[in-house]
Amino acid sequence: MKSPSQQFTDLLKHQADAELKVQTLGAFQVIRGEEAIKAKEWGRDKTLQLFQFLVTARHRRGLHKEQIVDRIWEDIAGKSIDQTFKVALHGVNKALEPNRKGRSEAKFILRQGLTYQLDTSKVWVDVQAVEDFIEIGNLSIADDKILAQKAYREAVNLYEGIYLPERLYEDWSSEQREHIQVLILGAIVALGELLIEENPMESIRLSQKALIIDKAWEDAYRVQMAAYLSKGNRPMAIKTYKKCVKVLEEEFGIEPLPETQKLFAEIKLK
Repeated sequence: MKSPSQQFTDLLKHQADAELKVQTLGAFQVIRGEEAIKAKEWGRDKTLQLFQFLVTARHRRGLHKEQIVDRIWEDIAGKSIDQTFKVALHGVNKALEPNRKGRSEAKFILRQGLTYQLDTSKVWVDVQAVEDFIEIGNLSIADDKILAQKAYREAVNLYEGIYLPERLYEDWSSEQREHIQVLILGAIVALGELLIEENPMESIRLSQKALIIDKAWEDAYRVQMAAYLSKGNRPMAIKTYKKCVKVLEEEFGIEPLPETQKLFAEIKLK
């Protein structure tokens, strides 16, 4: 098994070498070689939906075309399934490989019988990279804080916004959207905690970034309080706690967690 350090190096290499790069966070874009695929190259929206679904389902080994159609286009049934899928798949392969010779195997969409999946060994996907960098940070935080910082930083820098914002109301994209938001909030907080002593201002910036994503993320308030205390700015630490109390009451009708209240008590004694 590769060490976290080697995994980190491999991830950077994959990002640099991949023939196809997919951005899903904050906006959707696919870089083919050195150029972005233009909107008109996708043709029909169903083509784009199919590719985005395959990106979303990248962890699952081959999905049957009927499963795919059922998840994306619930209103399609019977003979229309084959035709709809065939046209959309052709559009995907044409957009990804405009110069591919007829009847040759597609490079990026793997087909086994009637099942299909994205070949992630050839395709770099930003949301997957975020997940992988966070995993490396989590694995190394106890033994190699420098590597953990680097890994979390890569993840935070890649996070440009919510997952597939143009598919905000599609059921098949919601789980990935919620999953990556929780992961990135955890990574931002973890990085902020690691930097409190050496760079409290950066910890404050990171906590603010987390609170823009979720204004009720209590861990971020604790990081901000501790960072202000590290800078000797007790009034701002107290102000941060009071804001936390207000937001939690307004959003959920609850008080801060015991560890947040404990930190506040320590701040008052300084």
